[in-house]
Order: sequence, then structure tokens, then C-alpha cells
Amino acid sequence: MDIRITPAALTGTVTPPPSKSMAHRLLITAALSGGRSVISGLADSQDILATRRCLTALGARIDDVAPGTVEVRGLGSAIVEAGPAPILDCGESGSTLRFLIPVALLVNGQAEFVGHGRLMERPLKPYETLFREKGIVWKLENGVLDLDGGKGYDDYALSAGAYRLPGNVSSQFFTGLLFVLPLLDGDSMLIPTTPLESIGYLNMTREAQQRAGVVSDWQGDTLLIPGNQRYQPFEAETEADWSQAAFWYAAAFLDHSVTLSGLNPASSQGDQVISELYWKLARPGDTEIDLSGCPDLLPPLAVMAAVRSGTTRFVNAARLRMKESDRLATTAALLKALGGRVVERPDGLDVQGGTRFSGCTVDGANDHRIVMAAAIAATRASRPVTISGAEAVNKSYPSFWEEYQRLGGVIHVL
Repeated sequence: MDIRITPAALTGTVTPPPSKSMAHRLLITAALSGGRSVISGLADSQDILATRRCLTALGARIDDVAPGTVEVRGLGSAIVEAGPAPILDCGESGSTLRFLIPVALLVNGQAEFVGHGRLMERPLKPYETLFREKGIVWKLENGVLDLDGGKGYDDYALSAGAYRLPGNVSSQFFTGLLFVLPLLDGDSMLIPTTPLESIGYLNMTREAQQRAGVVSDWQGDTLLIPGNQRYQPFEAETEADWSQAAFWYAAAFLDHSVTLSGLNPASSQGDQVISELYWKLARPGDTEIDLSGCPDLLPPLAVMAAVRSGTTRFVNAARLRMKESDRLATTAALLKALGGRVVERPDGLDVQGGTRFSGCTVDGANDHRIVMAAAIAATRASRPVTISGAEAVNKSYPSFWEEYQRLGGVIHVL
């Protein structure tokens, strides 16, 4: 779907959708428990639907009991039982894929993972190296990942102990292992071999686990995980998403009268830092922003950087090249199309401020965050802006265009 946006003022209050990051974690935690859990405040984004679909394939039961509320009947005693290899369709969700690889090995001993878009091209090397060392069959060909760690509990290739992973690829590998290690017979440790980036997301996982009575503790840079634990059923509400709030922060930065509600200022979400970075960019002069802990914020931050006074240097963001798009390249292309001045580097961008956005055509690159950033920038363009692939927002924020129009955005579907 291509749309044309006519520049217009945005006015009003908006509550961001439920946190996709926390929703993944709550659903998986509930699926690993025994009994009935209730999770409310969910949105049917494509990524969350992918996690629900895969957990159902693994044997959990997830029923809608009210709008935005599900009842999860967890696996309980079915954990670590032999079973046929399920086919797990992860859509385009990197979280679903990386979180559920260890879970599928625990539950079934073997699994087949498939994905769409660029998903199966995204980095999986930390798992591949670790699992092959432990005798797990790892075969990734033609976009299909086949795993076989042994069907029976006695043959299960993952055992309690020390797990060493690079910390600069994705915290999602640590989260995937953290879901299963507490269930093993014996204590374990997660040890980053390089500085752990996006540590806030790992702590978000721990927060979800604590709701189910599963605990772990930091000892310096090492996460200690007691074994022989069991997930207990729980009830929880998913808090609002700071990652999506960032686009409305960008709208406010562009002088729109947009206010945000429903956000938890004490959230463990790493992208909560947008509230601080907003004010950092509001101060004139050259500045630097380290994205190692909040890479998903680049597109809205780049829009803000383009109109501020001074040059903004975004650093430590090389892993953005393996998102739904090469997000460093597509963010740079977005700004250039709008008339901005940007230099792309291997691990970041240099964005020169003072840009007056011009009318243009933007390639949405099948990337939800590029599309939403373009939509916000378009409100301050000199002429209409056309965005291709506007439906990409369904991946994380299905109601984005509805909210955009409610606030005064003018959209014409081409």
C-alpha cells in the first residue's frame, strides 16, 4: 500500500500500544508455566501473532477471552517431553525466532523454523556456534532452520552450566537461553564475552520471569541462574511501548501539540531513554548518541536530528544493518529524500541539522520503523510526501495510521 501524506499539524493525546518486547516475554513465560495465566493489554501486531502461533505449535493453548486479553494454558509437565518436530513460522519477528530456538529444543528436542522477509538472514551465529559445540544438529538452508538436539530428556543436549556468548550481537540470544536454563537440573551462568549491549532488554526478561516465580541474579557481568525452578501461572498487564512512543516524541520535537499518556517512567524497557534523548537533542550544538542500548530508536531520533541546530553523530549501531532493512542505509536514504544531509558510516550516521523537509517519495523498505519515521517527518514537509509499503506498520503498531489521522494527519491511499 502506497500513501500520500499532506503536511498538517498533529494535535492531541496518544497512548502508545502495548510493549511488543514485554508481550513476547510474558507470552513465553506463561507458556512455560503449568496452569492458567492471563495476560491483558496485548495488541495483535504481526510479531506478537507470530509468537502466539509458534507457542501454540509447541503445545501451549492461547485463547482470546476479551479484546486484548488472552488466557494461556501452559505446558507444565509437558516440558521436556519427546514429540514430533514442530514447524515454527516466525514471520518476520527476530524476537520470536531467537527466543524460541532454545525453548523448542527444550520442549521437543527438535524443530523446524521458517521466516519471511530478511528474517533468516539475520545473525544467528552465537547460537550456531554454541549448539554445535554441544552436539545439537544445526542446519540452515534455503531459509529453513532445522534443529535436532535429541528427543528424549536423557539425550537433551543443553545441560546446566556456563554459557558464553558475545554481548555485541543481540541480547535476544541471552534471553532465549534465560527462558530455559532455570528449568535444567543444576545451576547455570550466562557470561558475555564482549560488553553486553541492550542489557535493559535482558532485565525485562527477568522481570517477566519474576512474575512467574523464576529468579536470576547479576554477579558483576555474569548472570547467575539457579536450576530446578518451575514457572508458576500468573496474571499480568502489558505496559505501553516506549519504542513506539519515540515516534510521537519526534512529532512533539517537530513542534506538534502531541502529548503522551500511559507510559511507565520506571519501565525496564531500554527505549525509555527516548525521554532523555529528546532533551539532549533539544539543546543546540554538536552531540553524539550511543545507540548500543537502544538501536531501534535511530529512525525517529534521526528525524529529530535533521531539524535541530548542530550535527548529531550516532554511534555503535552496526547491528542495525541486519534489521527488517539495512536500517542505517534506509534511514540515511529517508533523510536524503526529504532534503537532509547525512553521512553513513559502517556503525552509524552523522546527521547535519537545520533541514527543511521537502516533498518527496520515500521507500518504506518493508520496515515499520522507517515508514513511521517518514510519516512523522512528512507533517513538516514543504509539499506532500509519498510513502511506499505503508502497511509495514502492522508488524509492530497496527493502529498507527488510525492514531495518525485521529491526531490530524492527512492521508490519501494511492
